Amino acid sequence: MPKADPFVQRRLLDLAGFDQKINAAEHRRANLPELAVIAAGSARLAELRNSKVMAETEVSDLERATRKLDNEIDQVRSRAERDAQRLASGAGNARDMENLQHEITSLARRQGVLEDEALELMEQKETADTALAAVQAEFDSASAEVAAAEVRRDDHFAEIDAELGEQRAGRAALADGLPPELAAMYERIRKSGKVAAAKLNGGRCDACRIDLDRVELGAIAAAPSDDIVRCPECGAILIRW
Repeated sequence: MPKADPFVQRRLLDLAGFDQKINAAEHRRANLPELAVIAAGSARLAELRNSKVMAETEVSDLERATRKLDNEIDQVRSRAERDAQRLASGAGNARDMENLQHEITSLARRQGVLEDEALELMEQKETADTALAAVQAEFDSASAEVAAAEVRRDDHFAEIDAELGEQRAGRAALADGLPPELAAMYERIRKSGKVAAAKLNGGRCDACRIDLDRVELGAIAAAPSDDIVRCPECGAILIRW
């Protein structure tokens, strides 16, 4: 059975205390509420970004269609004005004048149809602008929420990392002073995911909180003070003093 001075064994409790604080800080760091906010917000931003692109594309398409229609209306209007001027001048025979009058009437009908289409496009554009403004506002709000969460996360990270730095430095200094065999045993237990060292508190192991039976307690009590004894339930190194 490995042996170590009882005073040296007691230092394992301090080492376990460092590990407990380090584990708690690492758990806090990995489970900050802000991380969930950022993850959910980032996913929502991706959706909103796609919606925003679609809304912007629709507005752009309607603007392009409106410009094209406006140009066509201007062309029809200009043609009608030229025909009206020719008709008013009377330059031409009766057949030409009659054809001009028919064309002016046709252009007027065409202009009316185009202007109705332009009005419809204007209404579609207003609807599209409203939809784009709504998704932009939602995108801006989500962006601000994520940015604020990132600031809080970074503040918490800085605080926790400073705490971890102090705890790890203290742990390293303490571990360096332990006998290699004792330190190796402690690390093997710790790396298995268990509490590596704990106080034997009366008849109870403070690591697993289980009361040991009389036979086990008798064997532990009979062991020399420099023996390294372990909890028969959880395997933690038991500090008896």
